[in-house]
Amino acid sequence: MTLEYTASEMMTVTAARALSNGMTCFVGIGLPSEAANLARLTHAPEVTLIYESGTLQTKPDILPLSIGDGELCEQALTTVAVPEMFRYWLQGGHIDVGFLGTAQIDRYANLNTTLIGDYQSPKVRLPGGGGAPEIATNSREVFITLKHSPRAFVEAVDFITTLGFGRDGKGRDGVPNIGKGPTKVITDLCVMAPDADTKELTVVSLHPGVTQEQVREATGWPVRFADELALTPEPGAEELAILRELKARTAEHHAKPISREAAQ
Repeated sequence: MTLEYTASEMMTVTAARALSNGMTCFVGIGLPSEAANLARLTHAPEVTLIYESGTLQTKPDILPLSIGDGELCEQALTTVAVPEMFRYWLQGGHIDVGFLGTAQIDRYANLNTTLIGDYQSPKVRLPGGGGAPEIATNSREVFITLKHSPRAFVEAVDFITTLGFGRDGKGRDGVPNIGKGPTKVITDLCVMAPDADTKELTVVSLHPGVTQEQVREATGWPVRFADELALTPEPGAEELAILRELKARTAEHHAKPISREAAQ
């Protein structure tokens, strides 16, 4: 029986599989949170999920709307102050993976969540970096997940909110006390990784049914492909069922009207 799944489900399942059981993961809201919680509910039940608001080893039943979502605190082992979260847990070297999303990413894996256009007169103001710059600096490695389009994958981001490898691929060279930086970029078309020498993002795996031409058309620079290009494994039936149940629970929960008592 052939399983049917969407490109978004393919991306989330692939991103979830990037996490191993026992890892400590600093999770971004949105697509990273979806993938990290799928990993926790499937092959990595002992993954420790940490959110920027200070929630440690949280196990949300629904996907949070923001880092301040009460679901995270209610389901966490404990909650610590934000300064402790950053100073001890993150800067102290206790985070294996920072899992981030972004608005723009460029060929050297720099991330932009600040603005689109000129800094003095931008076309769009974005939410900003939050804790992402610190997460990318202090985590042992960084995974990034986002949908693939020329609008998101640009040759050079308009503003470097979060350092990948700088404008020339050498932004991390010779810098002490810094992690590996981005090691995986997972999209709805493929998986990318930085070239070992140049640090330029290179396609290492294509998702089933996706062509190299599709990736080229969705990328804002002349993207390169690995010599030994892999085929990304398809999602499994259990992974898809658990992901769909998680998203259905989330949608149902957030659709409920807020009572006056809860609002107070």
